[in-house]
Amino acid sequence: MERIINAERIEQIINVFGSFDENIKRIEQTFHVKITNRGTELKIAGDEEAADKGARAMEGLLTLAAKGETIDEQKVRYLIDLVNSGNDDKIGQMAKDVVCITAKGKPIKAKTLGQQRYMKAIQKNTVTIGVGPAGTGKTYLAVAAAVAAFRAKEVNRIILTRPAVEAGERLGFLPGDLQNKVDPYLRPLYDALYDMLGAETYLKYLERGNIEVAPLAYMRGRTLDDSFIILDEAQNTTREQMKMFLTRLGFGSKIVITGDVTQIDLPGDKISGLKDAVRILENIPDIAICRLTASDVVRHALVQQIIAAYESGEKKLPSQRTVYRKKGDK
Repeated sequence: MERIINAERIEQIINVFGSFDENIKRIEQTFHVKITNRGTELKIAGDEEAADKGARAMEGLLTLAAKGETIDEQKVRYLIDLVNSGNDDKIGQMAKDVVCITAKGKPIKAKTLGQQRYMKAIQKNTVTIGVGPAGTGKTYLAVAAAVAAFRAKEVNRIILTRPAVEAGERLGFLPGDLQNKVDPYLRPLYDALYDMLGAETYLKYLERGNIEVAPLAYMRGRTLDDSFIILDEAQNTTREQMKMFLTRLGFGSKIVITGDVTQIDLPGDKISGLKDAVRILENIPDIAICRLTASDVVRHALVQQIIAAYESGEKKLPSQRTVYRKKGDK
């Protein structure tokens, strides 16, 4: 069977094909089709189901290209997932809203439908909890939303915080004073702010007190008004720390809490404050729980496969436990 699609402009075809036709090759290999073009006309050949899926993928890519989006490996992978799950009709919802413009003029947008729901939840609710695996943009998008709110004068301060929980190392073994010791834990937050604001502007706002990056322990006893507050790596908070943090909320403020419940570094006898908060706060108005999945991963393609492999391995663990018996036991 053969399907024919027409693009509006040859530039869209060039964008969709990618360097050395890498995007087209990926679609051909995934759906077992052959794609050829003549001018602005695309032909997708294969069996009926394959040709239909290949055509839907190409139509989705052309839709993104028409909106001025650069077609890269991540977009192709995500569109293939949407086609396989029957959700490719929602591709038009992507590439709509720009969350923030970085210091270098790059527009920050939600790259998946899950990320889009996450950003809408942040805009609509006072407290948003984003739970998902590594690479889903939880922290980066939250910082982008914070910078956008600050630039729009919706808040007077941006406060970024993390629990200083050791993931195999101890704070005492790190060199320098207290700030030097906690800086490695806060580095991802610094990096995101540098990207959005530029180092010079970031330092200016830091000196003025408009931006604060600090360990979670520094939040105790404070009331945070007119602030956009982000708690990152929240899976490593205890129940008591999470309650303390949530009750810092003041008037005119927003809170975004991010974390990955599969990467808890707490001692075995401690309950994760993030898991506890998701359970307790699920149905409270003005609090949104957003669950991102492996399909929302926007890092290297291998990250998605690594997450899937670990999830599969964890499901098999209970049945693979070995029971050791003493000699003579039946």
